[in-house]
Amino acid sequence: MSQQRPSHAYHWKLGDSGPAVAEIRFKLSLLGLLPETPPARQGRRIPSAEALFDTAVDAAVRHFQQQRGLTTDGIVGPETYRHLNEARWRLGDRVLSYTPSGMMVGDDVAHLQQRLLDMGFTPGRVDGIYGPATAQAVSEFQRNMGLHPDGTLGPTTYVVLERLSRTVVGGAPHVMRETEMLRHSGPALTGKVIVIDPGHGGTDAGIQAHEASEAAIVWDITSRLEGRLTALGVRTYLTRTADAAPDETERARFANQTGADLMISLHLEGHANPGIGGVASYYYGDESRGRWSHTGKQFAGLAQRELVARCGLGDLRSHARTWTLLRSTKMPCVRLELGYLTNAADAARLRSAEVRAQAVEAIAVAVQRVYLPPEDDAPTGVLHLPAAFA
Repeated sequence: MSQQRPSHAYHWKLGDSGPAVAEIRFKLSLLGLLPETPPARQGRRIPSAEALFDTAVDAAVRHFQQQRGLTTDGIVGPETYRHLNEARWRLGDRVLSYTPSGMMVGDDVAHLQQRLLDMGFTPGRVDGIYGPATAQAVSEFQRNMGLHPDGTLGPTTYVVLERLSRTVVGGAPHVMRETEMLRHSGPALTGKVIVIDPGHGGTDAGIQAHEASEAAIVWDITSRLEGRLTALGVRTYLTRTADAAPDETERARFANQTGADLMISLHLEGHANPGIGGVASYYYGDESRGRWSHTGKQFAGLAQRELVARCGLGDLRSHARTWTLLRSTKMPCVRLELGYLTNAADAARLRSAEVRAQAVEAIAVAVQRVYLPPEDDAPTGVLHLPAAFA
C-alpha cells in the first residue's frame, strides 16, 4: 500500500538478523506460530545477535498478518510489530484501567469489549484500546453487579465477568447499534461533520509515476470534495495543509477532536507490475474475529461501487484492515485508494480534471447514500445530489 514507510530500524524482513529479530521470533513462538528456538548452528545455540529472519519467520509473519487484517507482505514494520505486542495479552493477564496519557491496548482489551458488548453494555468499538467508553462500560457492569464502579478490571471484577455467560445471542450487537445511530441521524447532509484526509503531503509526495504525484492529485481531489460537501451543508475539516505531512496518529488525533460523523482518507496506489490497476476501499475490521465497523464497511462498499461506475476504474473491492488510522478514529473511517499511478490507464484518468470531478461526485453520492433509508436509496451510478435536495 502507499502508506508511509518506516525507517530500516523499524522495518525487519527476510534476511535480516540481530536482537530485534530474536524478539520477533520469541513473540511468534509465544503465539504458537514458530518453534521456540531457531535451529542450532553446528551444535551450538545461536546468540540473539545472530538470530535470523529466515523463511520460517517470513511464513509465520505472513500468516500472522493475514490473521490480523494487515498487509500481508512478510515485513515487520510498526503496524505488524504493534500487533505482535498486543496479541500476547489474554483477558485476566493484567489489571486493565483507563489512563488518558497512555491508554492500554491489547487483545485482552478487545476480548473485554466484546464481552461487554454481548451483555448489552456500550464499550465503544471493539478496537482493543481501553478508552473512556470502555472504562464507562466497565463501571456500568460493576454497578449492575454490586461492585465498586471504578472502571478498572481488577481480579474481583474479572472473576464476576468470567462467571457470566453471554446474555445476547443471535446477530451482532454493534451492527444493531450502528444501524440505529444512522437511522437516528437522519438522511439530510446538512449539519453532518466529515473529516477529509489527503494522504502524504509536504516533502512526502507518496507514489510518483507518469509525471504525477500522489500527494498533488489527492490534494486536488480533496479540495474539490471539500467544496462539494460544503455546498451540500456538510461541515468539513482537513487533516493537513498543502505543505504538511502529519503521521497517521496525528491525523487520527485531529479527527477525534472534531466530533466528526465520518472520515475519508484519500490515497493512490503503486506497484512494480504496471499492469495492475483499479480502485480499492478499506474500513476498520477483523472479520475473522467478528470485529468491524458496520458504517465503515457500508460506506466503503458504496464509495467503491460509485467510483467504479462513474470513473471507469477497475474494481479491486472493499477490504477490512486494522491499520492505525482506521482503528484509532472514534468515527467510521474509510481509506479510498483511487487508482494505481503506476498504471498508464489509471494515471491518465487521474490526470484528467473530468475524471477527478467524477470521483468527487462518486464520493459525495456515497456519503449521501450511507444516510438514506433503503426505501429512498437509488441504484449505483444514478443518484444526482442536486436533485435529492430540490
